[in-house]
Amino acid sequence: MPPLRTALLQSSGVLGDTAENLKALDEAAARAAQSGAGLLVTSEMFLTGYALDLQDIPGLAEPADGPSAQAIGEIARRYRVAVLYGYPESADGAVYNAAQLIGPDGTALANYRKTHLFGCFEQDAFTPGDTPVVQADLNGLRIGIMICYDVEFPENVRAHALAGTDLLLVPTAQMHPFQFVAEQLVPVRAFENQMYIAYVNRTGPEGEFEFVGLSCLASPDGVTRTRAGRGEELVFGEADPELLSASRENNPYLRDRRPGLYASLV
Repeated sequence: MPPLRTALLQSSGVLGDTAENLKALDEAAARAAQSGAGLLVTSEMFLTGYALDLQDIPGLAEPADGPSAQAIGEIARRYRVAVLYGYPESADGAVYNAAQLIGPDGTALANYRKTHLFGCFEQDAFTPGDTPVVQADLNGLRIGIMICYDVEFPENVRAHALAGTDLLLVPTAQMHPFQFVAEQLVPVRAFENQMYIAYVNRTGPEGEFEFVGLSCLASPDGVTRTRAGRGEELVFGEADPELLSASRENNPYLRDRRPGLYASLV
């Protein structure tokens, strides 16, 4: 099974302008396809921007099968590239901080709602999701999804490891001064859970926040396979099933677990 070439779109787009952000996504998908990528991953809340006024969020939120999802399905189909995008989802009278994976044929494969909301802004703006492990199959790999702060909870990522996730997609809005998460924590999570992690950040100032970039693809051997800088950038890395299989064979973390000792954690 060949590696899945993955494009990481480090961008903050245009705050509050869904049409412009869809245009940027179309351009990035074209570039990703030209570079042989089969998957394009965007940042948290890419569709609308992150630092929105609270009163504007309900009006910008869309259902998982809304007009933007249809437009992104067309983009994915046009370039034959799967797309993972962050957006505010409206459902059942609530708004969620969500991320949806669209397959290369334009079909929706999985939709995830952020389970751990960071800070007062998110807790005031969104309802937390309650499904920790959301997965889909793509190019022979089991894809998992979570969002930003979720990856900082080791139980969350371990749940994905135990469910067989091969490549964990993490759109994020990582801000100053927490860049150590991108630089140190994410590669450790990939190693201790024996999976690839694509961590894709926003960049630059936005409202009261300063996003630090540093998007990366970390591999199960703990190596950062690609790393963006601090500005707008499209970078590429490969999720290699052969490296994954060899690393899992050599690393005993999951085999050596003793779950009976961990009951007090929950």
